[in-house]
Amino acid sequence: MRQRPALSPIIAALPSTVPFVGPEAQERERGRAFRARIGANESSFGPSPRVIARMERVARDQWMYCDPDNYELKVAAAAHHGVAIENVVVGEGIDGLLSLVARMYVAPGDAVVTSLGAYPTFNFHVAGVGGRLVAVPYVNDHESLDGLLAAVVKEKAPLVYLSNPDNPMGSWWEADEVIRFIEALPQTTMLVLDEAYGELGPASALPPIDVSRPNVIRMRTFSKAYGLAGIRCGYAIAETQVIRDFEKIRNHYGVSRMAQIAGVEALADRAYLETVVARVAAGRRRIAAIAEQNGLQPLASATNFVTIDCGHDGAFALKVLQGLLSRDVFIRKPMAPGLDRCVRVSVGLDHELDIFAEELPGALAAARGN
Repeated sequence: MRQRPALSPIIAALPSTVPFVGPEAQERERGRAFRARIGANESSFGPSPRVIARMERVARDQWMYCDPDNYELKVAAAAHHGVAIENVVVGEGIDGLLSLVARMYVAPGDAVVTSLGAYPTFNFHVAGVGGRLVAVPYVNDHESLDGLLAAVVKEKAPLVYLSNPDNPMGSWWEADEVIRFIEALPQTTMLVLDEAYGELGPASALPPIDVSRPNVIRMRTFSKAYGLAGIRCGYAIAETQVIRDFEKIRNHYGVSRMAQIAGVEALADRAYLETVVARVAAGRRRIAAIAEQNGLQPLASATNFVTIDCGHDGAFALKVLQGLLSRDVFIRKPMAPGLDRCVRVSVGLDHELDIFAEELPGALAAARGN
């Protein structure tokens, strides 16, 4: 038998799994496409026409490498948030930036605090550097700020993750509560504040950006409200030395020329963003109404999805999910105990929500054994 090169001990100990099974993989397994793709929290409304037009104009320029400094996008993001370009780093979506943060702040064996059932890709990257995850249960469908803080102090954790607004529950904390949490954190603990849905929730949920704090990293993406999930582009805002530390390890050619250009144009078209935010709010109301018409309880949401309490246990909610998948409706659900009683439905186009409304009663009947 041939020998093979040895993996590092950390990687050798990891399971060969990924955080998500994409809808494409499910379609390949099923042998047919979904009729309603309302499970990945993408924006079915797509990018701004201004973004599309610019991307079409520069399509022939893609033979050139991207700008490794991401300069124009950093300038645009800095101006958008009223900070200096030295306070911005660009990456391959928030996912790519989370990978860098784990490498920057977590040594093998370090405790890293997150919420039980929160965004699994963060956990994936922490595991990849040998960190030890400490998961704090949600309380009333919110990430528990007090619980996270207590775990950080107990474990002397160098890193803690909080999403606000939250995925997968759609809940949020008001800015004053987030500020209270930040001020109570040990100065030696870095907070990753994931604001992927920040444009879609109430402005009152977003604390003012303070780039003087060396232990807070704010993350934003073009994948949600801006309708550019496919280009993989996001950015982080932080104190200048933190940004310099990102520069030590980031993939300098990781964000394509097209992604950088699209990001600049997306930030410039604020009118389109306002239109999308309004359409998302209308979509949330529609999903909530569909849920209520079927005797289910929608949770209040500050995101582009609605989490729906199916009223029973996780096994029942899983049957609802599977029933919808079998009816060609792609949704997802939380899997952590306490959250798993729910399913999660992304805002989609009108015809997709029509299909969801048509198919939900049958999926519920099947789950109930009717």
